[in-house]
Amino acid sequence: MAVKAPWLGFLLLVSLWGLSTPALLLRRLREHIQKFQESSSLHPGFGLGHGPGAVPKQGWLEQPLDPFNASDRRTFLQRYWVNDQHRTGQDVPVFLHIGGEGSLGPGSVMAGHPAALAPAWGALVISLEHRFYGLSMPAGGLDLALLRYLSSRHALADVASARQALSGLLNVSSSSPWICFGGSYAGSLATWARLKFPHLVFAAVASSAPLSAVVDFSAYNQVVARSLTQVAIGGSLECLAAASTAFTEVERLLRAGPAAQAVLREELGACGSLDLTEDQAELLGALQALVGGTVQYDGQAGAPLSVRQLCGLLLGKWGNRSRSTPYLGLRRAVQIVLRSMGQKCLSFSRAETVAQLSNTEPQVSGVGDRQWLYQTCTEFGFYVTCEGLQCPFSQLPALPFQLELCEQVFGLSPASVAQAVAQTNSYYGGQSPGATQVLFVNGDTDPWHVLSVTQDLGLSEPALLIPSASHCFDMAPMRPSDSPSLRLGRQKISQQLQDWLKDIKKSQS
Repeated sequence: MAVKAPWLGFLLLVSLWGLSTPALLLRRLREHIQKFQESSSLHPGFGLGHGPGAVPKQGWLEQPLDPFNASDRRTFLQRYWVNDQHRTGQDVPVFLHIGGEGSLGPGSVMAGHPAALAPAWGALVISLEHRFYGLSMPAGGLDLALLRYLSSRHALADVASARQALSGLLNVSSSSPWICFGGSYAGSLATWARLKFPHLVFAAVASSAPLSAVVDFSAYNQVVARSLTQVAIGGSLECLAAASTAFTEVERLLRAGPAAQAVLREELGACGSLDLTEDQAELLGALQALVGGTVQYDGQAGAPLSVRQLCGLLLGKWGNRSRSTPYLGLRRAVQIVLRSMGQKCLSFSRAETVAQLSNTEPQVSGVGDRQWLYQTCTEFGFYVTCEGLQCPFSQLPALPFQLELCEQVFGLSPASVAQAVAQTNSYYGGQSPGATQVLFVNGDTDPWHVLSVTQDLGLSEPALLIPSASHCFDMAPMRPSDSPSLRLGRQKISQQLQDWLKDIKKSQS
């Protein structure tokens, strides 16, 4: 398999596609923030401040395409990164940063945790890119015949195989404890790696891990609404009311006919007609994701907007307040996000979205949208809806509309999606996984925390809920502006690792 130029590919990915549907916009926000934090971490004066000799090493492992069928000899190349600048010996801990539904760059072993935790233990830091994402692509495209080898179970088999192979390649002692780290979906993988391979994985730190799969994720927008009222991060009841008013105005304009729709297209970056209800749902879903993404990544380096800034726009606190309306504030927020991410369009027509997701060429689907949609259709669901009376946004796009994508792109019925989600929870245990020596870390601002573990499940299954913290914020590079609660949360993570590693030293001596 030809290997593409490393790292450069990731820098180009974000600009390839526009934004559409809630899940795709949230993915693009995550990639934008990750790219910003990773690239910043490789420059002096940001985050951890590495020395001039600190250069992460890139490597490739030949992995079986089907690890569950020994007679299938097909393989693919899986990328990994190594940071050994803190390593003090052969038997030191190994911190394995598991990749999720996107590319992993050198910053994955240089910035934030686990890299920030490595010096205290002289640890070796490794990251492993997820199969079918980034440059870890099997040859042959992304048609259904190949996508059947994309699942969390395949990813976990890769972790186990990589753990064995890298031990030899990097001269790791058999007594070295391996600790898995991951955020979001990868946080779930870290948990499940400890659950399924306790003889290989000593412990895990799972940040913002949605352990419970769910078809209808209506709770997402319930948390978004609550977070928009949180005074500590710049929210208020007035802000929530203004957000609701802005969405009501968008819906009114959508119903007002072609002239008003043309204005909306121009003002809100809707590329494509708004004649059809399905195209209107695409726009409304993207607007929901813009607000939800602002909450999800509140306060993080690289995020286009914070909750405080969004509320300021919706309430007209900047500029001419007497002439401002919540709709104008939402329009301004759209402009800021699009400019920040280098995008022209907030949404496309439904037909164009389906066409993009149906393309099986890896270079077109390089950002992983087709792959992640496949995983939601075959394992997780996670379809964000706004169907309850308490939801401040539009009730479009409704759940059937989102499930229809699975049928249109992959031929998978809503019933098969529901069955797959139930099987995932049965196989892993949902929010009661039963894995020991796993620390669950969440922020109470993050909409995903409701699918994670936020209270201790036992002495060996502790949970940490950080006040006013957003999605995976504990993993981000440290900054002077970090809140006291975030600093304390990171200290507790370090203390928990110290307690676990102290126990293993006792047993070894």
